[in-house]
Amino acid sequence: MIVTRFAPSPNGSLHLGHAFSAIVAHDLAHARGGRFLLRIEDIDGARSRPELAEEFRADLAWLGLEWEEVAPQSARLESYALAAGRLREMGLLYPCRCTRAEIAAAATSAGPDGRVYPGTCRGADIDPAGPVAWRLDVAAALARTGPLTWIDELAGEQRARPDLAGDVVLVRKDASTPASYHLAATLDDAADGVTLVTRGRDLFAATHIHRLLQELLGLPVPRWHHHALLLDESGRKLAKRRGSPSLADRRRAGEDGRALADALRAGDLPAGIVMGEGLHSEA
Repeated sequence: MIVTRFAPSPNGSLHLGHAFSAIVAHDLAHARGGRFLLRIEDIDGARSRPELAEEFRADLAWLGLEWEEVAPQSARLESYALAAGRLREMGLLYPCRCTRAEIAAAATSAGPDGRVYPGTCRGADIDPAGPVAWRLDVAAALARTGPLTWIDELAGEQRARPDLAGDVVLVRKDASTPASYHLAATLDDAADGVTLVTRGRDLFAATHIHRLLQELLGLPVPRWHHHALLLDESGRKLAKRRGSPSLADRRRAGEDGRALADALRAGDLPAGIVMGEGLHSEA
């Protein structure tokens, strides 16, 4: 059975980009007689606002979507700690005390998380009891797993290239945000039985790391569906931080949510919104 999910973070209201992503995941599941899950990713420290989770539910209902809700990330912290512990025991995590400014100054390329970490702390004698992040030694991990592939429904079979992301952080310095997106989302999708990971094309590159983590931790391997992004008239993806109009504001203004959902399905986008271009295979 196909299982998809929509996994918003309660650090800001949902906008049309989120609506489109939720509709894609919902419709793919329902068209194939599957399940559509809602998972609240609420471990973003002080930025997570519990009251927004209820707003999200109201937004999805307004769009006419039906879902099953699973445990939020805040209820899964033990699983993240256990997985990180396993990777440490395998010798694949190392402590890092670099600041973002230091990384930006030394990095020479960009990956899915921004500037690629230059490996400054790899092999260094660092007290792990201090304020450190824990990074995945990607080269050592790949030496253990060998070549990997993964399948995107739109772009086809892909050769996994986690090396392009560098040694990503899996456990953050800030104890209030215990696991990175890479570790938490990968573990959660496995725990929830997700068989088709639907998300925007901006996260396509992150999948290379997620595929590596699945192999290291013995997790099931889903398929992926990286859908197009909705962009503003300047060509940037819609974002909470740029004040993209919220679904909640549209809902409270009396707009017809089901009609909006149907328009998004048909590609009939509001003024000032365009659909991002296609994604070519990297196989």
